[in-house]
Amino acid sequence: MKKRTLSFILFFSISLILSAQSGLDKSATEIAKEMMPGWNLGNTMEAAVTWGSNPVKTFNNAGDLASETAWQSTKTSQQIIDYVKAQGFRSIRIPCAWVYGHISDANNFTIDATWMARVKEIVDYCIKDGLYVLLNDHWDGGWLEENINATGAAKTRNKAVLKAIWTQIAEEFKDYDEHLIFAGLNEPNVDKQTVVTSLVEYEQVFIDAVRATSGNNAKRLLVVQGPSTDAEKTCDWMTNKMPSDPIGNKLAIEIHFYYPWNFWRMTKDESWGNMFYYWGSGNHVSGSNHNATYGEENDMKKLADRLKTCFVDKGIPVINGEYGVIWRTVTGNNENQEKHNASIKAYYKTMNKLCMERGIVPFAWDTNSFGSNQMTIINRSALSIYNKYMMDGIKEAMEELGIGTGIQSPSIDSPTKPTGYYTLDGRRVTRPNKGIYIQNGKKYISNRQ
Repeated sequence: MKKRTLSFILFFSISLILSAQSGLDKSATEIAKEMMPGWNLGNTMEAAVTWGSNPVKTFNNAGDLASETAWQSTKTSQQIIDYVKAQGFRSIRIPCAWVYGHISDANNFTIDATWMARVKEIVDYCIKDGLYVLLNDHWDGGWLEENINATGAAKTRNKAVLKAIWTQIAEEFKDYDEHLIFAGLNEPNVDKQTVVTSLVEYEQVFIDAVRATSGNNAKRLLVVQGPSTDAEKTCDWMTNKMPSDPIGNKLAIEIHFYYPWNFWRMTKDESWGNMFYYWGSGNHVSGSNHNATYGEENDMKKLADRLKTCFVDKGIPVINGEYGVIWRTVTGNNENQEKHNASIKAYYKTMNKLCMERGIVPFAWDTNSFGSNQMTIINRSALSIYNKYMMDGIKEAMEELGIGTGIQSPSIDSPTKPTGYYTLDGRRVTRPNKGIYIQNGKKYISNRQ
């Protein structure tokens, strides 16, 4: 009887280990489904102090840890990430600078160790909560994103820098499981089809650099960016021009969706057109000059359908890495604040529902800035919802699609941060009672009474 029991435990333990590690064998499509919806940490980790006697520049080390609060005032904490997760978000995008103020050795393009450690600390906050993390090389002072069309020696150097950066990042995080995803760039400036060839070359450097570090990076989901992350250009110019990857079904493509301009960012009426206060079916205001005249539900649906046809249906999920609109304080005759608020909610709901129905992962942009004309959902210092219209729209989309309900698969802590235990039905516990748990992708048997 004891031998049979021991054999069963050993068999069950091996099964648990294999099950816990099988996440790296998930396809890009399977992972994308588990990421919806997503939230952005905004410009927090790409910010820089560009003033004073020692301003941040590319390829210097003047950024230090003060960069994190240069453009917003709240240092990222575990409590903030916990709060983000509590709202129903299942993935967090961390826009990050590396070259812009965080290079300790410009000759070898060495990333400052203190900065790398801080980025890793924030990644671990997310991993601890079982969230997916999308870590990128953001605008980063524009060293590459503004120079995709470089030629000759400049292009050769750009490729060397990109390889060096992503080799270092990939080595630092090579033991993390599928919950960590790398995105090579952010918004590469490509406004001509002829430049797409150079963009794909850079993306190939990124892919090859990450894969060469082996470990879990051999199977990690990687994200490449469309030209200017413009959805239409991406469909027009990259549908049949993706970089190659030795691992099948582990690439996604990224676009950003800030549209229509009059609604998402325009802050004053111009001779060529007015701001849009009101967006979506049933939200227009009679007599107002600020009703949307384009870019509403049907236009958004057509573009989402096209992205699905061009990429998702071919096993390449789409990452909508940034979307959002500013909330305004509406004043003047024939204007209606409630209708504007309803428009904000409708936009976020429509965006999330259309994306998630089609295998597109939406990441809401969040600046942590306050007042009118801001794109802030969460007040990080207060741990509260700042704009309920945005958040309500996202939650209603989730509820209608049944996302975030039921028991989810267990999420495993990073091997370098053994701080969490998971029951077999995916619940996280701090101090396990007697029984079998999963910790760091391995079986853990607790004898605690």
